[in-house]
Amino acid sequence: MSNPSTPDPAFLRGLTQRRLGRRDAFRVAGLSAAGLALAACGVQGKGVARPTSSAQAQSEVEKYWAGKVKNGHVDFANWPLYMDPEHPELKKFTEQTGITVTYKEVIQETTSWFAKIQPQLAAGQSIDYDLMVVTNSIQLTQLIKLGYLVPLDHERLPNFAKNVGERYKNESFDPGNVFTVPYASGMTGIAYNPKYVTTPPTSYSALWDPKYKGKVGMMADSQEIANFGMFVLGIDPEKSTPADWEKAADKLRQQRDSGIVRKYYDQSYIDPLAKGDIWLCQAWSGDVFQKNLSDGTDLKFVIPEEGATIWTDNFMIPKSAANPVDAITLIDFFYQPPIAASLAEYINYVTPVPAAQEIIRSNAAKATGEDKKTLEMIADSPLVFPSPEVYAKLRTYRTLADSAEQKKFESIFQPITTS
Repeated sequence: MSNPSTPDPAFLRGLTQRRLGRRDAFRVAGLSAAGLALAACGVQGKGVARPTSSAQAQSEVEKYWAGKVKNGHVDFANWPLYMDPEHPELKKFTEQTGITVTYKEVIQETTSWFAKIQPQLAAGQSIDYDLMVVTNSIQLTQLIKLGYLVPLDHERLPNFAKNVGERYKNESFDPGNVFTVPYASGMTGIAYNPKYVTTPPTSYSALWDPKYKGKVGMMADSQEIANFGMFVLGIDPEKSTPADWEKAADKLRQQRDSGIVRKYYDQSYIDPLAKGDIWLCQAWSGDVFQKNLSDGTDLKFVIPEEGATIWTDNFMIPKSAANPVDAITLIDFFYQPPIAASLAEYINYVTPVPAAQEIIRSNAAKATGEDKKTLEMIADSPLVFPSPEVYAKLRTYRTLADSAEQKKFESIFQPITTS
């Protein structure tokens, strides 16, 4: 292929099962009893208030970054299989800047990662990484509230300002991108097998339709089912109240008790869907895209009229970073459209850089055979490049304020999938 950053498509297709493992890790990072035990209990650290004005935020930025200099190296912690193993983007970064990067796939799931780094951060000790990628979650909220993250100097992020889609510039879990900026994201919607579901579902009510009794798959993760329970009732999860949670839980119990749900799945829903054991289910956009790409299936992914969930994995710099200037330089490098395109071609998740789409189309035009087909599929996929209309319908999870609210939420939703 003419673009040296583009992975061999045959290799890319062969990665599907291993890439699914990364989504399973994300699933475990949701609200679970074990997660709450780690995340909400026994956490020590000095809490900090989010800046209440732009002037205060700028003051915090100036205070932190004053005197910081480039050291020529970055230690980068990320999830498994979230970058081409040949690291073409990192090699280009080193060529262009002279900054070397040690890249390690050490984040297996959010809860255990938080448990690992929290004691060092609380003690003001190094976690041995200057840069890490963490999903929007309870743990991310705690990293912010406990003062463990560096306030980002947006003067050092010109590519972010120029190239990132507006949807990513004011996330509800970090308004104003004070501490985080996006690495990649994905959507949770409805997937269905057109061999058995001939009328595309347009509403979440399809997951409650008695004609699909025993053929519906739902996720075991509390945050995921909570959002769907609220969507079907017309509730915005981001603005939801405990009263809304109770209503959603009642709706989800009705679905379960009527026998409509065959099973509550973790990652394992994609094969039963392809085989016809279930006909429609909650699904992650990346799973559906990768399954079709690797196995030649024709599974469909839809965002119902009520909307869908979007999750985001985010760059952030821990307060203990030894090389913050180098880290923020690397962050901004990823927002160059050719670099964002190279990453999206490999990981197949939603890129926050819309201009990457035309780069991939250009790469496809230069390619031949299976390479061309694969790149065209990526460039044209709404699962990698959602339209503005789709983005307008996407909502994230409810940001839970404290451990009491977290426990309340979990006590409402977890019993639905475990009882």
